[in-house]
Amino acid sequence: MKNISRNTIELLAPAGNWDCLRAAVSNGADAVFFGVGKYNARVRADNFQMEELTDIMAYLHKYGVRGYVTFNILVFENELNEARQLVEACMDAGVDALIVQDMGLMKMIRELSPDFPIHGSTQMTVTSPEAVDFLKPYDIEIIVLGRENNLKQIRTIADKTDTPLEVFVHGALCVSYSGQCLTSEMWGGRSANRGECAQACRLPYELIVDGEKKEMGNIAYLLSPKDLAAIDLVPELIEAGVSSFKIEGRLKSPEYVANVVSKYRKAIDEYMAGRDYTPSAAEIRELQQSFSRGFTHGFLEGTNNKQLLDGTFPKSRGVYLGTVKKVLKDAVLCDIEAPLKRGDGIVFDAGRPEKKEEGGRVYDLRQRGVKVEGEVQDGLVEIVPGRHDINLTKVRVGDRIWKTSDQELDRRLRKTYETEQAFKLFPLEITARGEIGQPLTSVWRDVSTGNTVTVESTEIIEEARKRPLTEEYLLEQWGRLGGTIYELDQVQLQLPGDGIIPVSELNRMRRVAVEQLLILREKPRAYHRNLETNVSPTKVTDTEFTSAQLYALCRTIEQIEAACETDANYVYADFEFTTDYPEAVQIARRYGKPIALATPRIHMPGENGILNGMIKAEPDAILVRSLGALEYFNQINCPLPLFGDFSLNIANHKAVQLFLNHGLERVTPSYDLNIQQMIDLLGGTPDAEKMEIVIHQHLPMFHTEHCVYCTFLSEGTDFTNCGRPCETHRVSLQDRIGMLHPVRVDIGCRNTVYNAIEQSGAEYLPQFDQLGIRHYRIEFLEENASKVKEVIALYRQALEGTRTGTSVWRTLKATNQLGVTRGQLVKQ
Repeated sequence: MKNISRNTIELLAPAGNWDCLRAAVSNGADAVFFGVGKYNARVRADNFQMEELTDIMAYLHKYGVRGYVTFNILVFENELNEARQLVEACMDAGVDALIVQDMGLMKMIRELSPDFPIHGSTQMTVTSPEAVDFLKPYDIEIIVLGRENNLKQIRTIADKTDTPLEVFVHGALCVSYSGQCLTSEMWGGRSANRGECAQACRLPYELIVDGEKKEMGNIAYLLSPKDLAAIDLVPELIEAGVSSFKIEGRLKSPEYVANVVSKYRKAIDEYMAGRDYTPSAAEIRELQQSFSRGFTHGFLEGTNNKQLLDGTFPKSRGVYLGTVKKVLKDAVLCDIEAPLKRGDGIVFDAGRPEKKEEGGRVYDLRQRGVKVEGEVQDGLVEIVPGRHDINLTKVRVGDRIWKTSDQELDRRLRKTYETEQAFKLFPLEITARGEIGQPLTSVWRDVSTGNTVTVESTEIIEEARKRPLTEEYLLEQWGRLGGTIYELDQVQLQLPGDGIIPVSELNRMRRVAVEQLLILREKPRAYHRNLETNVSPTKVTDTEFTSAQLYALCRTIEQIEAACETDANYVYADFEFTTDYPEAVQIARRYGKPIALATPRIHMPGENGILNGMIKAEPDAILVRSLGALEYFNQINCPLPLFGDFSLNIANHKAVQLFLNHGLERVTPSYDLNIQQMIDLLGGTPDAEKMEIVIHQHLPMFHTEHCVYCTFLSEGTDFTNCGRPCETHRVSLQDRIGMLHPVRVDIGCRNTVYNAIEQSGAEYLPQFDQLGIRHYRIEFLEENASKVKEVIALYRQALEGTRTGTSVWRTLKATNQLGVTRGQLVKQ
């Protein structure tokens, strides 16, 4: 199979089941990505089983399509052996690549094989050239950039790397940076980093500004983005350096896959052929019909907070038709803006999607009381719903009407994949030679793969009495390839004299050649393997432990001052505006406390100045929160100690080893780990003394490029024109049960939504102590100075054994919880 390069453009399609797989192949996908079992980011998809891998890859390779398995989740310590089994099964089946999030898994794959292709998932949160450079030692074949990168940033990254880049171009948008969302698991026990996202961003929220509820009318879905549709940006994306165009949708229908793949196939092919192409209004409507919450370019053209979401509904609507002008006895009068016909599905939108909406199928259409046959394109029309489908007494003038389904479109799309067919035919080249009295030898070359087979006739060449063998004659006979995936491109014949072979023998030779070429196409790709790989770490014994160290992460100058007045061993500063970092360092110096400064969680092109400013503040260490920042500090030989934070998503001992080998002196595990998973990790690593555990915090849930402050408190669209309402107001999101979740802004104008209630892992301190942990962190958000001192004192007492962990969290009225998954963390 041909590898991706910067000189080729790949269209990559999702597949949640066999029908979606066929829909992708028959409509022109170059590659397909799919999950196997539970180890992928869409566990609610049908997915495939390990035993099916060989058949899947044979089918895809038959049609010249690459197959990538999604292993784009975190892998816990007790899952490493199972993970290795899946990796080896993928290698055996000739899978073309694994799409990976977990750094420990990436390390394991390279230990297993030097050449098995790895694709860096968007879950890795790669958004800068430095983050791409971080992955270079692992020979990543292609990197999926964050959805938040705009075209200018994509071009910058592409210009600084030879690694091909992949970008999402169509489908659902996550409001949070991929790999950085903890909300679903915090509230529902379903981790987005484990493929179980419960879509908390699609829920309604109230906006609380400075303690007061802001009236928002019918806007309730403050974090629910529209869907990405970049079909009209295909030329710009190619010119920016994008090699792979990725379509989201492993939970979507095969009709959706067929529809979206065919549209983007056309857009890419038209550009590559040098023709100007703009998708028609009808083509956009068909894309909307398959699935749409409204379309947006996302962040590709830069941040526009006003255009990113609608706010009035969180689910697919389809095609907008118009509004109700009048409700009749058996129909509604509407001035429609899009085609409508009998059998189409519709829904009436009163602006309250959380309530039951009236919807059903169109039974008849009338214009001026006269029944209309066929499709109505636009204008005033009376829509007659099916009997008992819709209660017209609940429909109001002004309600929006959406076309939710189109049976005719679905039938047309299903026809493209219901019978197995090739999207394109593959060229064959044949060289034949022989002489009279000898067999005819033919060499058949599959041009797209380079595979060749040799087929010899079972009959000898005889003198021709009438029509001798010629290149034209063989082109005619061997070119009868109907029902196969091939077309004959050329024949070269070396035959002195006029010879002939029976037609039946030529047909047999053709059949044998095609069969043998198909076997070669479907043969699994072979990879090199290293002889020995140890999943378990090498244990270290007789480690000399120091006393427990307590670290206080502060988010205000007042908290810094208060923490410095306690017996906390170390202070971290994590400010909204890093320009305040020098003052924090000066305060720590005055008290003789060591201080570390926290980087932003996201590292974009052009943001190295922020990191340089942190070094110039002369702290004692840096708390690193992104791959890009870590790589940058290593590239400039930063003289300060580097500590790795939770956002690096460390979930197993191999990830611990990887980051320690990349220059970190200490690492903090991912918040995705519950207490048992944390114990498994700590018991499985020889580096427990180099790990830091967060035992008190308001969990950071959403981390997003979308700014709530700009969207709802200003007339601007981004940080350049919003007027900075974040500097004068404090915003929280109130959920359906009344909890207030603070929203804070960082130096890059990215928002973090924090959980309303702080959580405590104090109850687990004895277990951590036994496992060799000596570094413990407590984090503050909005606490005043006296509260900071109280919290630090309570945890110090717990660490010294003069107070129980239970007493700590009960005194603080915190949730007894470590990590994210609440129900799994309480003692059994």
